[in-house]
Amino acid sequence: MDIEIINIDGSRARLRYGGHEFGCALGKAGITAAKREGDHATPAGRFPLRKLYYRPDKFNSPPECRLPVEEMDPLDGWCDAPDHTLYNQYVRLPFSASHEQLWRTDDVYDLLVVLGYNDDPVIPGAGSCIFMHVAREGYVPTEGCVALQKDDLLLLLAALEERTAIHIPEP
Repeated sequence: MDIEIINIDGSRARLRYGGHEFGCALGKAGITAAKREGDHATPAGRFPLRKLYYRPDKFNSPPECRLPVEEMDPLDGWCDAPDHTLYNQYVRLPFSASHEQLWRTDDVYDLLVVLGYNDDPVIPGAGSCIFMHVAREGYVPTEGCVALQKDDLLLLLAALEERTAIHIPEP
């Protein structure tokens, strides 16, 4: 069973999985079928959920989840430099090329699910760092990710099946 993005209104939508339905934030530029690095859009398509990273300093134990689960640490990053050989891949910090730091001072990446977007194969410039993560207050738009309130994301993670994918419809 797939996670479905429905009732899309710009950068806001609903996410439905089984009997659950939650509000979510999308990219500032909405959804696109032609994702490019830095376009602030959420890519359209069907993407597997690869892995959950979580902040062990924010949770007493790993969140309930059937995905592979890994503790995050302050040296975790994700390369967003299209000209680098590790583009759209996990990296360890310090890292010389442009990258996203996963251990953040805000709560946005306390729970971070890597979406299988542009990773098999990686196409330089087609977009990187596409995650499902914790939404900011008021569902502030993302840079291209899908974001849910923390309690909703925890409920969703506990309900997921191993081979769940997310379906984001074309605009």
